[in-house]
Amino acid sequence: MESVPRSPASRFLGITVLSDFLLSEGVEAVLDNLQRAGATAVACNPTVTAPGDKSNGSWQPPADAGASVRLFDRPLWGKRELWVRSGPSFRPNPEYYRDTPYAPRRANDLTESAGPVVGQFVRAAKGRGLKVYFQVGAVQPPGLREQDVPRLPDGRLPRDRMAATGSLASEAIRGYNRAYVRDLFDHYPELDGLRLDWPEYPCYKLDEAFQDFGGPVRAWAERHGYDFPAIQKEVGRFYAALHGGLTHADLEDFATEDRGKFTLLRLFRSHPGVLEWLRLKAALSVDLLREWRLALLTYGGAGRELSANAFAPPFSLLTGFDFSGAALPCASLSAKLYTMHWGLMVRFWGEVLLARNPGLDEALLVRALVHLLDLTDGEPGTRLAEYDYPDPASPCALTLARRGLKQGQVPRLDRLIGTAAGRIP
Repeated sequence: MESVPRSPASRFLGITVLSDFLLSEGVEAVLDNLQRAGATAVACNPTVTAPGDKSNGSWQPPADAGASVRLFDRPLWGKRELWVRSGPSFRPNPEYYRDTPYAPRRANDLTESAGPVVGQFVRAAKGRGLKVYFQVGAVQPPGLREQDVPRLPDGRLPRDRMAATGSLASEAIRGYNRAYVRDLFDHYPELDGLRLDWPEYPCYKLDEAFQDFGGPVRAWAERHGYDFPAIQKEVGRFYAALHGGLTHADLEDFATEDRGKFTLLRLFRSHPGVLEWLRLKAALSVDLLREWRLALLTYGGAGRELSANAFAPPFSLLTGFDFSGAALPCASLSAKLYTMHWGLMVRFWGEVLLARNPGLDEALLVRALVHLLDLTDGEPGTRLAEYDYPDPASPCALTLARRGLKQGQVPRLDRLIGTAAGRIP
């Protein structure tokens, strides 16, 4: 969690801590470490956990579609990987959710035995002068309904999604979000704000990058003046071309030293519907953030802050996250520099493209993808296998130079945030 500071005199440094570690290591030990690191803010999650098994838990760290081989750097309950079961840290008020089809998570034995620890942490962190946020999913209600799952241009559900997020336009999900914010601030009125994860569309898998053409987005787009049928038709042709019409000639410019930048501009000029689709996703993300901020001010009160956590450029062009637009409703923004995923995406996308376009040269495809995703200064690899998930002892394929460049691509938002603070109530 890292933010653009509002003034040179006050440096904001936020660190996100999974609540698992509050229970594993203790509240005071975690706070001691945060202060030694120089943190001025902390985000945790309103969830409590305990060691579990395959029948009642999830594998941690996450398996990331079966590709992950990572381990915890800091052991959790003495282990670097394990099954973990969970529950909400508080008892939700079901009355708040009457106007949405989504029900809150059910309290369980962990809520009773471990739930109070989260409240203790919030109060103790505030007592040490830290700002405290809860990290929550922007469009991840419990029991996501099929009608709220993002769709492909032809109306199908995406295959093999890695991140189970919902449609940014779903009124049902937005209703749940409002109820959830009300519930959170009823139980934790000391919170300084909320940190949103996934206020965008994932792009780990190729299908995920082509979300969202479902009914909720169609309705939102038409209300906001977008020619949705034209966008859907043109993006559908683009999707079909990638799944059976891709040739060596399509890749050659992107494999050159200039990384196909002029070719990309020409393609956008020739296919304005694709560019309009990217604009639509960005506008939709900002609209979702505005609704979150309104709920935050309504139920949390003045002075509460919204933060957002999203993919870094150039991925954010596909996910729909607009850093400049998000600066208006948000007090701070952080770019995900999860480098182990970036190289993996080359393999995920490349495997689909090779399978659906027989005869493509693998080395040419790898080079084009690495350039398009802006992953390295050096010479790209020649095989998809070179871009697998790195094991804990191996370096990422991404060079430090490119990581620094990506950080520089996130616009400086000091002035924008200062201006936004005067515009938004």
